[in-house]
Formats: sequence, C-alpha cells, structure tokens
Amino acid sequence: MKTDLFEAFRSGPDSGRLRRARLLATCLAMALVVPHIAAAGDYRLGSQDKLTIRVAEWQTVEGTFRDWSAVNGEYTVGPSGTLSVPFAGELPASGKTTSEIAAAIGEALQKKLALSDRPEASVEMAQFRPFYISGEVQNPGQFPYVPDLTVLKAISVAGGIRRNADYGPQLGKDLVTAKGMFDISDDQRIRLIVRRARIDADMAGKASFDVPKEVEGDPRLPAIVADEMTILTADQKALKLKLEALDDLKGVLESEIESLQKKIVNQQQQVDLAQQQLASIGPLAQKGLIANARLLDSRQSVADLQGKILDYETAILTAKQAISKAKQDAIDAQNTLSSSLATDRQQTEADLNEAALKVNMQKGLIAQASDPAMAAAMTNDQQPTLLYSLVRNVDGKTTEIAAKEETPVLPGDVIKIKLAPLASQ
Repeated sequence: MKTDLFEAFRSGPDSGRLRRARLLATCLAMALVVPHIAAAGDYRLGSQDKLTIRVAEWQTVEGTFRDWSAVNGEYTVGPSGTLSVPFAGELPASGKTTSEIAAAIGEALQKKLALSDRPEASVEMAQFRPFYISGEVQNPGQFPYVPDLTVLKAISVAGGIRRNADYGPQLGKDLVTAKGMFDISDDQRIRLIVRRARIDADMAGKASFDVPKEVEGDPRLPAIVADEMTILTADQKALKLKLEALDDLKGVLESEIESLQKKIVNQQQQVDLAQQQLASIGPLAQKGLIANARLLDSRQSVADLQGKILDYETAILTAKQAISKAKQDAIDAQNTLSSSLATDRQQTEADLNEAALKVNMQKGLIAQASDPAMAAAMTNDQQPTLLYSLVRNVDGKTTEIAAKEETPVLPGDVIKIKLAPLASQ
C-alpha cells in the first residue's frame, strides 16, 4: 500500500468486472460523503463561495484507486475570484461552474505532477456566498444564502417589513437629519456666494465688495463678510508690501547707478590729467632728464584709473540687471495673485453648484419627511406600498433589476426595499 501523498486502495486479484464495480461503488460513496446543498447546475461561482473538493485517481496499470487526501477538503473562492488548490496552484474560479472547476483541477494536477492518468475531481457547493438586504426591513444586513431563496423569503430572514409603528419615529429622525444637513449645505452655499464676491473684488483690485443681493438679509452675513474682508485686505496688503519693497529696491539701484556715473566722470577727469602728465614727461625721459621709473609709474597710474572706470561701468550694468529683475518680480507677483484668484474663483463656482444641489436635495427630503399623507400612511394601519429591486453582478457589471416578492434571489445579490412615493392628500 502506498502512503506518499495519497491513501492507496488496491483491488487485489479481482477480475476486471469486479474492479469496475468497486470503482463505481467508490465514486458513489464520494458523491454521498459531501452534503448535497443544492444542484449547482449552471450556477456561476463568485467571491466567498465555499466548495468541497475531492480528488481521486484510477491507475489502470496498477489496478489501484488513489484518494488524494492531501487535496481533499473545503475551499473558499478568494476576493480576487481565484481558488487556491494544493499542487494545482491558483485557479480562476469567478464566473465558472463547479463542473468547469473540477475539470480545471484535474488538468492542472495532471500537468504539474506529470501524471499518466488525469485525476477525477468532484466539486460540490459547501456554502453559497451571502446575500444582502437593505431598506425597509427590521434587520437589514448580510445573511447566509439558502437554495430557492426569493425576495419574500429574504424579507422573512431579515425579520420582516418594518412595522408601521416604527415609521413615525423614523420620519421624525429623517426630518431632523434632513434639516441638519440642509442647514450645513445652506451655510456653505452662502459662504461660497460671499467668497465669490470677494474674489471678484480682489481680481478687480477693489478695497471692498458689496454683499450679493441673493443673500441679503441673512443673519449670518455680518460674520461671513467680516471673514472675507479680512482675506481681501490681507491679499491686497501682501501684494502692496511686496510691490513697495520692489519699488524701494529699484530706487536704491537707480541712486547707485547715478552715483557710479558721477564717479566715472570724476575718474575720467583724473585719467585725462594723468595722461597729460604722462605726455609731458615722456620727452624728458627720452632726453634722460628724468628717471625711467617715474615714466613707468605714470603709465601704471593711468592704467589703474582706467581700470576703475571699467569697474564702475560693470557695477552700473549689474544694477541695471537688478532693476530689470525687480520689475519682473513685480509683474510676477501680480500675475501669481491673479492666477491664484482665478483658480479660487473656478473652484468656488464648482463648490457653489455642488452646494446648491445639496440644498435642493435636502429641501426635497424635508418635504418628503414632512408630507402629511406619508405620515398618515406610516402611523395608521394602512400598509405602505413597497418597491423591490435586486443589485446583481452580471458579467462583471453591477446592474439593478426591478423585482417582486416571488423573484428568485441569487448568492451575492443585494435586495433593496424602499417605500413608494405617496401622493399628497
């Protein structure tokens, strides 16, 4: 008897007919070992489905039936839609049937272990992935799936439809919540309207702005306007200080240039005098009346004076470049503020549109929660009309399907139950 990865069962000296009978009996036993939850049929697997897998191999040459105990067991389809089976590896399972998974397991084992005969795999549903229910039920949430489940059965599992007595308090809660969200959204809307007016004034270089007519009279305005005025003043003050600093720098540089130009004039006069002196002692040096050293000193003096003029001219050029940079910095400061304000204006407009939509939505919810007809229907014996729908993943896409009480529910479905709109009385 072999005991490596497998538990071996030998047929002994029985005839071929007896071996076939034993094989048939063993296969039937395998089918009976796994509890038959439901006929899987064409059911497509998905994440969280649990499977019971048994693998067996009939070796024709040895006349031996091997049960793969190292592989047999319960497996769960992972979040990525794959099934991890020992020796077979990661197998794609999402969207496949149990028979397709069984064939894939046998092929993978034969290929990876280089077996002459392909092992036979039996795959049964051990537990379906859960279903979900939300809306007007006593206990919304996640529940284990059972075969032949319908919308009505799922409602029963979730404790039934919410009782009418619960709707009165629920409507009160909904009304309070809607009013609270409305106040938040409306406050944001008003702030954005005032902010937009402040940005427009800032872009125009104005020192103040008028309160928009659409929010006039709101008691929250004084505080909101004060906040935005602080921002407007700070923006303009920062720009003004920067421009003034750059103007001061330009003034200093211009004064320096003027001073350097005067120095150049004085220096040029000294150069002229030195050149005249050099011209007068040149003939004397040629006649030997004065020493050559004095002639050389005069020439060096002229060269030094001319070098200083070049230094002054270089300093003037540097100062002019700094003035040009200061002018460009002033332009950049204004452009940066304008660009920032334009971006803020665009974002504020988008936020304002979103806030307006939220305000309108909350108004609708308040009206619905305050509807006398709905309140009467919820607090009296009148049974509310319910709407059912199923949110189901079909071919990788989420689809919402209208449903009835008798509509079948599949594993992984989300059942949505909501009240039908009531006409005003």
